[in-house]
Amino acid sequence: MKKIKYCCRNFKHGSKSVFKTLKQEFPDLKQKKKDCLGNCKLCSKQCIVMIGKTEVVVAPTAEVLYAKLKHRIG
Repeated sequence: MKKIKYCCRNFKHGSKSVFKTLKQEFPDLKQKKKDCLGNCKLCSKQCIVMIGKTEVVVAPTAEVLYAKLKHRIG
């Protein structure tokens, strides 16, 4: 899987717990915290991550985001 990028400003919506959980479960997975991903409209309302340079994954809660990412990882 490509690198997963997280917006630090989105951590308040719950993506921080997803980052920490995936880091523990998949230590070899490439993850990076960025100050801003440039998707502020989505980021201000939902949990969001970027996979690679273009693919955005959005979910209403951290639990749903985690499930989507875990499914992608395998």
